[in-house]
Amino acid sequence: MRILGIDPGTRHLGYGIIDSSGPETTFVACGVINCRETLPMTERLVRLYEELGKVIREFGPDCAAVESPFFSENARSAMAIGKAQAVAILAAANSGLSVFEYPPAKIKARISGFGASAKDQVARMVALQLGMTEAPASADAADALACALCHIQEVQTAAVFERRSD
Repeated sequence: MRILGIDPGTRHLGYGIIDSSGPETTFVACGVINCRETLPMTERLVRLYEELGKVIREFGPDCAAVESPFFSENARSAMAIGKAQAVAILAAANSGLSVFEYPPAKIKARISGFGASAKDQVARMVALQLGMTEAPASADAADALACALCHIQEVQTAAVFERRSD
């Protein structure tokens, strides 16, 4: 199974692609789609949609795991991230992918064992779990890979419980 992880943002949208076959998980690619802050929001959202579509066509994932926005005191920032999340979901769904959403605390807990882990700790754990020699250069790409890894762990956990109920 090939998973596309997405860390939404209107200036920097991180993506990470991993393959999972049984107990083995391998790194495929990661990166960031950047938008200039001076671009109007509509143009940024269009760019994110188009570029994410290119990533999906290039790597052919089976599904997408998207980090859901956290809510903070800055409502404007939360709204912008929500828009980027909606664009990511739309790009994946329009490409025929199943989309799964995970909150940041769940992703961090799955990857590092602590739901309030620092970004650098998550990045190091992503590198360790994927056998990378170093963490991704971008925190956004590392977060996207963490989201994809979280999805794999969720699927594996569900499979264990399903086998036990048979």
